Amino acid sequence: MPAARSPLSDLKVLPSKPITVSAFYELNRERLRFSSANGLENSERQIHEKNLHRPGLALAGYVELFTYDRVQVFGNTEIRYIESLEPALGVQAFARLLDFEIPCIVVTNGNTLCQQLLDAATARDVPVFYSRYETTKATYFMGDFLDDQFAPKTPIHGAFIDVYGVGVLFVGRSGIGKSEIALDLVERGHRLVADDVVVVTRKGEGILMGSGTDLVKHFMEIRGLGLIDIRAIFGIRSIRFQKRLEIVVQLEDWDDRKEYERTGLDTEEADVLGVQVPHIQLPIFPGKNVTVITEVIALNYLLKHYGYDAAVAFSNKLKERLEAKARQDSGERAIDWFEHDFE
Repeated sequence: MPAARSPLSDLKVLPSKPITVSAFYELNRERLRFSSANGLENSERQIHEKNLHRPGLALAGYVELFTYDRVQVFGNTEIRYIESLEPALGVQAFARLLDFEIPCIVVTNGNTLCQQLLDAATARDVPVFYSRYETTKATYFMGDFLDDQFAPKTPIHGAFIDVYGVGVLFVGRSGIGKSEIALDLVERGHRLVADDVVVVTRKGEGILMGSGTDLVKHFMEIRGLGLIDIRAIFGIRSIRFQKRLEIVVQLEDWDDRKEYERTGLDTEEADVLGVQVPHIQLPIFPGKNVTVITEVIALNYLLKHYGYDAAVAFSNKLKERLEAKARQDSGERAIDWFEHDFE
């Protein structure tokens, strides 16, 4: 019998879409305390890059490696350099940048551009934004936003639950009971992040974040019942809009010919967008309490996170006992004597 195809094999990475300068401004206006300097905040120019650029060398005349397709950040260095030049030379240096198709210019640290420079940018339809934040803080916020916009994403068919603060993703064949298990966990006080389609995004190099789709959000399909709204039934406490993905639980039909993990010493990992995530293959059959097992999986993960691994602790204890009593009967009691109350 051929092995079942893993639900995590051949994940398709969604192509990144450019964002408009208008969207960049609106989504960051409050967080970055943006203001539009030349009235072009509705520009349809597009940003294709997650990285930012400080155009100091380009202002000085070296444009061979000028990454003009990025958001251009003018901090104290750029502003002071322009101010140090003769007015005509300053305009010439600034106009050199405008010869390229740059998306927009963000001036940080409460600095401003003179009216002549603003007029030059407006004539070339280049939006200029002011931020009162210092350059380091502004670039951090902008970089975090753009990194999220252009981060690798993949849709995974499954149910994603926050169990005791641990993000658990259930995967498995269609109809195996992922949604029913998720519903049972929600009824026990845990929180639904997404059902059916989970969009997983890689943040940085080793963090995976999961969320639902804009259409489905916190609706859930229960076969035989239909669609239900988890938030409307269980309240705001029962949902989350995002959660870090920390464990993948693959639900499988019980196969008595297959060897399943019994000690926990041989841990498996699944590759999701290049990040290794603990992967548990959980066989199910009628009567098995998968909900409670999932809670134990989450609690055991927390124990490992804080430095205690039950499988390793038992293995070490067994090794010590075997070394100490190699020639004695292995059937000794767990305690030395019974207390008199015999409870």
